[in-house]
Amino acid sequence: MGRGKLCFSTSFPNGFRLSPHSWAVIIVEYRGGQLCPGAPVCVWGYSTKHVVEGLEPRTLYKFRLKVTSPSGEYEYSPVVSVSTTREPISSEHFHRAVNVNDEDLLVRILQGGNVKVDVPNKFGFTALMVAAQKGYTRLVKILISNGTDVNMKNGSGKDSLMLACYAGHLDVVKYLRRHGASWETRDLGGCTALHWAADGGHCNVIEWMIKDGCEVDAVDTGSGWTPLMRVSAVSGNRSTASVLIEAGADVNMRDKDGKTPLMVAVLNNHEELVQLLLDKGADASVKNEFGKGVLEMARVFDRQNVVSLLEERKRTQMAKK
Repeated sequence: MGRGKLCFSTSFPNGFRLSPHSWAVIIVEYRGGQLCPGAPVCVWGYSTKHVVEGLEPRTLYKFRLKVTSPSGEYEYSPVVSVSTTREPISSEHFHRAVNVNDEDLLVRILQGGNVKVDVPNKFGFTALMVAAQKGYTRLVKILISNGTDVNMKNGSGKDSLMLACYAGHLDVVKYLRRHGASWETRDLGGCTALHWAADGGHCNVIEWMIKDGCEVDAVDTGSGWTPLMRVSAVSGNRSTASVLIEAGADVNMRDKDGKTPLMVAVLNNHEELVQLLLDKGADASVKNEFGKGVLEMARVFDRQNVVSLLEERKRTQMAKK
């Protein structure tokens, strides 16, 4: 929205004059060719100018001034036509272009040089973060070619690479890596891009990340969880866990509380993941810091299907002996 300043004389052509005891009303008669009924703006006394707020860009307005004296006499001024100009380009337009994947508008805004490429939106995300999260590869390329910082972080410490990994946009992930994005960066909780990719559950992205040198057993600073532990705690996704394990993830790693991925999967009732972890060598005999094993945990939390699975596994192992 814009504004416009209206200036007017205290004398009308027929001799009618404004005085401290008279009042004037600014009437917007037309807006963009349409009759514009609405609340008038009152101006008192000897004022000879007024700023009208809330004008639409690139729009024709027609104003008149109606002046009324204390005796009730009134007079109308001639019509004044005003055309507003184009709304100045702002960071809001810049982020809107990215949000709607408008490549042409983004290029025009960047060529205008009026907006900094790394200006964050109201949520603390840069344009690159938004484009990476949405998978807008062409916009990512445009922003990087215009000097955006690929390693810039939002308020929670996540960068564009983490957001792209979580969302599963492999083309964006590859492009960011080619242009300086690092696997070593961590968010405020100490999570890496692989932690976020594990949360997203996109196996093709995870496989490529590991081939590209991403550390498979990186530990966060909060709970001491690896990406495999995150899967055990959050999604329980068997396919994601399988990819991590095949890449060398330690199935018997312990977090800060002494829990293993198997324990975490049992507590969260991820039955299929429990089966996978056992098949891949998870030790069901280990105890947590309170001396509790996985079978006892399953019983305490009434995980009946998991209890049955663990008991069957235990009987099978004893029979082999």
